[in-house]
Amino acid sequence: MNDSNSRLVYSTDVGRIEEEKIESERPKGDGIVRIRRETSGRKGKGVCVVTGLDLDDNALSLLAAELKKKCGCGGAVKDGNIEIQGEKRDFIKQLLEAKGFKVKLAGG
Repeated sequence: MNDSNSRLVYSTDVGRIEEEKIESERPKGDGIVRIRRETSGRKGKGVCVVTGLDLDDNALSLLAAELKKKCGCGGAVKDGNIEIQGEKRDFIKQLLEAKGFKVKLAGG
């Protein structure tokens, strides 16, 4: 039962292998939230990926839930990014700017 945030290490104190928790850190951004459209690997279905949010996991999940509710569509939080289904970049930009984020549309 070794999850992605732990690893097995040998403990010299007790002489046995124990599990050590690893805190994953996301790289710090430049303070600009970027919204890009992505279709690769999704069978042609487009999603809007929101990157650069400097929030902890709990706050990120709450923001994703709010965006999904206001956009009326599904989505997910993956690797510190929010994915919202469909082409809603302009609407997401308006919502995030109203919350005080500096937002740019990235990609085409």
